[in-house]
Amino acid sequence: MASYRPRLYLVTDPVAQPDALAPALSRALAAADIAAVLLRLAPADERTLINRIKTLAPLVQERGAALVLDGYPDLVARSGADGAHLTGIEALQAALPTLKPARIAGVGGLHTRHDAMLAGEADPDYLMFGLPEDGVSPPLNATLERVSWWAEVCQLPCVGYAASADAVAPLAGAGADFVALGSFVWNDPAAPETAIQAAAEAVAAAARETVG
Repeated sequence: MASYRPRLYLVTDPVAQPDALAPALSRALAAADIAAVLLRLAPADERTLINRIKTLAPLVQERGAALVLDGYPDLVARSGADGAHLTGIEALQAALPTLKPARIAGVGGLHTRHDAMLAGEADPDYLMFGLPEDGVSPPLNATLERVSWWAEVCQLPCVGYAASADAVAPLAGAGADFVALGSFVWNDPAAPETAIQAAAEAVAAAARETVG
């Protein structure tokens, strides 16, 4: 446990104008150690989606982070992304032949412990708990319970989604390997990098308490 230190995972709001996001995303990536960016895309035709991804992928990857698409596993290779995040076991299983072993396959939308165990048996790269579905976040206590349970019983990495800044430290303390930062980062009244730096400090403090 001496080396335990969760990493941060950025989650974008739905992106329609990648050029508008790029400056803020660049500053966000420079603010702290970011393992990955989950790119959520506003609906569009396939060519437009690929062009959006290609605009942002180099910016993310040059910082040493992985660019993971929210869905669209069939666009990963063609767009230069590093992987896809799937919602639900069926979507994961359908995407695995396309993604593995060269690309990242993550999964969320797991509503029960049984779902989580089934997803884990499919051997994704990570499970995520707490990501909002249809704009609704599960209660923090429910996410903490699931993260803590998973960290205790399984070696497969898990991501805990923080819907607010106050959730970052508890998720890190519960044993999440990654803490995902959502809309509160992009809506920070100062700047996204301010919220990210605060989250990094909260994770570091929680890690010290966990190992200490």
